[in-house]
Parts: sequence; C-alpha cells; structure tokens
Amino acid sequence: MITQPAAVRGADAELINASWTEPEAFADLFDRYSAMLYRYVSRRLGPEPAEDIVGETFLVAFSRRKSYDLSFPDARPWLFGILTKLISRHHRTEAARYRALQRVAADRDVESPADRVAAGVSAQAAGPGLASALAALPAKDRDVLLLIAWGDLTYEEAARALGIPIGTVRSRLNRGRRKVRAALGDTNPLLGEE
Repeated sequence: MITQPAAVRGADAELINASWTEPEAFADLFDRYSAMLYRYVSRRLGPEPAEDIVGETFLVAFSRRKSYDLSFPDARPWLFGILTKLISRHHRTEAARYRALQRVAADRDVESPADRVAAGVSAQAAGPGLASALAALPAKDRDVLLLIAWGDLTYEEAARALGIPIGTVRSRLNRGRRKVRAALGDTNPLLGEE
C-alpha cells in the first residue's frame, strides 16, 4: 500500500472540516502529527508523560475542532499551542528533568550518525550546561525557544501556537537565546569538542 503525502491527502483544515460530519477523518491528523508531538514532549518532559500528554492534546483538539480557523491549512501551530498549554501544567516535571540533566555527564556514546544528529539537538546531548540554561529561562521564553528549536515552527507558527504577536515571539526568542548563550559562556553547546 502506497501512502500519499499530506499535500495529496488534503490540507489539515480540510480534514478538520470533514471531521465535523465524519469524526473518523480527524484520525488522519493524529497519524500525521502524533510522532512529531511525542518527540517534542519527550525532549521537554521525558518519555514517561509524553504519550499521555499527546493523547490529551488530540482529545482537546477534537473537542475544539469546530472552533478551528479553517483559513489556516496547517494545523501544526494549533496542535503545538494546545500541547504547550498542557506542558505548562507539568512545569515542575520539566524543571526537575532539566535539573536531572544538569547532573548527567555530557559525554554519551552515540551509536549511529542519525543518533548523533538527533542527540545534537537535545538538552541531554548538549550537556548539563544547556539543561541548566533552559531551566533558568522564564517559561514563556523557554516555550518560544523550544517551539522554534525542537518543534521546528516558524516565527509566525509559534505566534499562532501561543496566541501572541509575532513581535513578542521575536523578542522572547532573542532574549531566550541571549540568556542561554550567556549561561554557556557565549559558546554553542552543539558544536562540542571535536
């Protein structure tokens, strides 16, 4: 069986619209984005709560699907917005995770080049310094920074996800990056010692 790319199967807005009369159409959104959302939550909170939070994200999205603005064909920012609000309820878990990562040795064995790339963007691989810097950021700055860095959202998508102006995204991102760089001694933790 050949799977069609998302663009061929229809825009997210079309699926959401179709789900108003055919609720099972919403399952395609889950198939498209659940793995992406799971990876994002796992990086922030660890794998333990990730599955539950992703499931809750889709339950909330399904219950609110009639309020979705169908003029936006891509539902990722909407889903990340719901997810970010749910993550904020777990701020103690996130802070504890970063504190634990601070204590982890930075030199971890990586099995393959693909693992090295994945590890290179995680706080675990970047070491205790990055974990400490992320833990020290205000939650609003951290949300913007991680939506863009780990969620791979654009500035516009992050603004939509968080329900804030794009200028606020830019200032929070700038402030977050500046604080992380300063906490790391103005170095890039992803470059490592070669």
